Amino acid sequence: TSFFHGKAEKDYQGRSWLEPPRDKKKESDNCFLPKRWIHSWSGHTKGVNAIRFFPGKGQFLLSAGLDGKVKIWDAIGSYKCMRTYLGHSKGVKDINFTNDGRKFVSVGYDKNIRLWDTETGQVITTLNTGKLYYCGVFHPDDDKQNVLMGGCGDKKIYQFDLNTGEVEQEYNYHLGAVNTVTFIDENRRFVSSSDDKSLRVWEFGIPVQIKYIADPSMHSMPSVTPNPAGTAIICQSLDNQVVTYMTKDKFKQNRKKTFKGHNTAGYACQVNWSPDSKYVMSGDSEGRCFFWEWAQPYKVVRTIKAHDGVCIGVAWHPMESSKVATCGWDGLIKYWD
Repeated sequence: TSFFHGKAEKDYQGRSWLEPPRDKKKESDNCFLPKRWIHSWSGHTKGVNAIRFFPGKGQFLLSAGLDGKVKIWDAIGSYKCMRTYLGHSKGVKDINFTNDGRKFVSVGYDKNIRLWDTETGQVITTLNTGKLYYCGVFHPDDDKQNVLMGGCGDKKIYQFDLNTGEVEQEYNYHLGAVNTVTFIDENRRFVSSSDDKSLRVWEFGIPVQIKYIADPSMHSMPSVTPNPAGTAIICQSLDNQVVTYMTKDKFKQNRKKTFKGHNTAGYACQVNWSPDSKYVMSGDSEGRCFFWEWAQPYKVVRTIKAHDGVCIGVAWHPMESSKVATCGWDGLIKYWD
């Protein structure tokens, strides 16, 4: 079920509430560090596990709570909660939009993966194979928006076709639960990270790994994010550092770009980029949000004390150059400018 909290689902011209405002332009091509706290969204009764901005204009923010609710918030105007999506009996682990934002997928601890219509709040498809999934990622190509990659607790990655609900492919080499799936190299390949502390690179659609990266000094990497240009990925390594892998020609670690200073041991704090790739940001287990410059990895340029518990999710607004949202296990989502 789903509840709409806004004034009206259609405006006076009959446009849907999802439509972005017409006059929204990109402020500037350079990003700046946020300085002050401007808003808190509260509405989740337990901690907030993940936040995602609406693709494109970023006029909404979607949040997944450990109370089993998914909420969507207005991020540029009134800051109201626009809709609540109730479909999970336990907490929600991961959420992701399709490219146009009209649908999104939610992965819950109740072993359900649900595909939602963002506008009406209807559940389009429910996938339940009786196993617990840790991530659900859409294929980034516009003509493959029905392909969902699910990283599972039974050490496999399942490729679902959302039109039929069938499993199309299984990728089975990991020795521990799969934490993340990230597409690289113009979406022809993807990288998976797992509790077995390794990274594996796969050709999309072919269930044989083409590269296997493991090292005795490596730790497991529960959050992986590609940069906007698609040339590198940053990984939250659980020995309190963010490590970088270059994904263009050869997939290899760039040891110069290692970001330290935060404390994440034991928590899957999200790492993220600013839209112009100038800054790298990360949450931390003491509720702080850290910013580094990509050009000078050894220096922390800003720290924000954001939350009372763990600061688990961080996201930079795609259009507004200095706005950052953070979410934490104190149940709040905070907005910084």
